[in-house]
Amino acid sequence: MKYDYDLFVVGAGSGGVRAARIASQAGARVAIAEEYRIGGTCVIRGCVPKKFLVYGAEFAQFIADAPGYGWTVTGAKFDWATLRDNVQKEVARLSGIYTSNLHKAGVTTYEERAELVGANTLKLGKSGSEISAERILIATGGAPQLPTGLPGLELGITSNEAFLLKEFPKRVLIVGGGYVALEFANIFHGLGAETRIVHRGDRMLRGFDDDLRAHLHIESERAGIRLTMKSTLTKIEKAGGALGVTLSTGEHVDADQVLFAIGRNPNTAGLGLERAGVKVDKYGAVVVDEFSHSSVASIYAIGDVTNRMNLTPVAIRDGHAFADTIYKGRATAVDHRSVPSAVFSRPPIGTVGLGEEDARASHGDVNVYRTNFRPMRNMLSGNQERTLMKIVVDRNTDQVLGVHVAGEDAPEMIQLAAVAVKAGLTKQQWDSTVALHPTAAEELVLMREKVAAPNSAA
Repeated sequence: MKYDYDLFVVGAGSGGVRAARIASQAGARVAIAEEYRIGGTCVIRGCVPKKFLVYGAEFAQFIADAPGYGWTVTGAKFDWATLRDNVQKEVARLSGIYTSNLHKAGVTTYEERAELVGANTLKLGKSGSEISAERILIATGGAPQLPTGLPGLELGITSNEAFLLKEFPKRVLIVGGGYVALEFANIFHGLGAETRIVHRGDRMLRGFDDDLRAHLHIESERAGIRLTMKSTLTKIEKAGGALGVTLSTGEHVDADQVLFAIGRNPNTAGLGLERAGVKVDKYGAVVVDEFSHSSVASIYAIGDVTNRMNLTPVAIRDGHAFADTIYKGRATAVDHRSVPSAVFSRPPIGTVGLGEEDARASHGDVNVYRTNFRPMRNMLSGNQERTLMKIVVDRNTDQVLGVHVAGEDAPEMIQLAAVAVKAGLTKQQWDSTVALHPTAAEELVLMREKVAAPNSAA
């Protein structure tokens, strides 16, 4: 045959694995290469291990709330090694399942790096072998971004290393204000570390609804996480057995661990895309059309490496749609609108659709409904954490444009709310749903009073 494979996938994360399996099941000869561990960022060093650590951190609040419900908890202590090792055992199990599923689907796996040497040719890193494929799919995901020119940068870590720390740090300084920074702040603080966030911006979670951002700031500080805004690091140095950090304000901070969470870049460095003629943007993301087709006829890209919407379920949808389009003859484009997302902060956030600011910019007149309350669970314990809920509605059509929740179980609520937003339900239809009592979620269908618009007396 002209090529060794019909399809060669570079990157065995969630998106790449889905594309490879579906294409193989459709009759294509498929191979996939992964330089680290099969499963990719989400399974190995992202969503899955992170969520287990979040679960572990939540026990601190459960223990603090227990006396109000009549429970006496004495002698409770946390052991990092136990949690870390148990998480890694589960990660290894899931990686094995991914590998097994690829083999069952008839996909050939190469556990080594693959780089492009042409539009239809790749070179494997360990063996040096060259392999040809009719089509190549880039699914290498993203990688943590690091600051440039910072003295002592090598003394810090990223989320990649945070899961494997030998010792649990007593003092952690986290650089960044996005979801990764906030989630690890929740983890480290909940597990007992003195935790501080340093962020160059004036607010956290850029791109989220402004009310959510303000609410999370208040609740993070209430929980005991120290927030330092409009500041950056100018130097990290060893200070005895710890680290000495100098901030742009001139303040000196001692920490046992510095974690950089300032964003993620498309993982395209050194892949040989330029040799194949693949166009990338200024961030290194592969430029693709709605069918994940790059500027080269034989090369496609999906997931975070395209920097369209960097979420695991989106990468999976991208991969499935690619396989359906090419190998099943069903042209399928993924709709990236109204995709739900979550931040496993303290409190957790769930959001879908447009925030108020974006809705006003794109739809003009909108109605906003908002409530802020202490959930029932917190009443007996004395826990002061509050829940925020917000619905944004097109004033002219009554269509629900966005739903935003910050509070206990917010990610679970937003998954179902996303069905309604995606379906284009109106607020009248939303309100016609009978409330489920007693729950926090019932407040979502009980909001009737519109909030006054900014700079408006209405």
